[in-house]
Amino acid sequence: MNHDRAIENLLYRYAELIDNGDLEGVARLFEHGEILAPEASSGVKGYAEVLAMYHKFTRIYPETGTPRTRHLTHNAIIEVNEAGDRAEARSCVTVFQATDALPLQPIISGRYHDVFDRVNGAWHFRTRTMLSDLHGDLSQHLLSDAP
Repeated sequence: MNHDRAIENLLYRYAELIDNGDLEGVARLFEHGEILAPEASSGVKGYAEVLAMYHKFTRIYPETGTPRTRHLTHNAIIEVNEAGDRAEARSCVTVFQATDALPLQPIISGRYHDVFDRVNGAWHFRTRTMLSDLHGDLSQHLLSDAP
């Protein structure tokens, strides 16, 4: 698999894991990485901190075991350095949600700025900077104000 495709798969894997309610899987993606939220001047690093953040802020519905969301990652621009061991990606994300109390609708749209490292032939998140641009009704998604 080429570098661009492997990195693109990581972008989509994050969306798949969060939509499936697999918070442990999301945290594993950042085992050696960090998530930054500049709007809140905060960040979390490593498996334990990332997992704790998602448990603190993500509403999981018991009947499905998921947040009842669909994260659509799109417009990815991936740039790999010449050595093939570091890459950057900029992408957009739109999150839809439907619950018993909320008809299907977009609840947030924003951007991800990611840095990846290639270690022993495999790509890993180094940092993910989350930038939110447009907000809808997040009341059925977040347990409290996210960082």
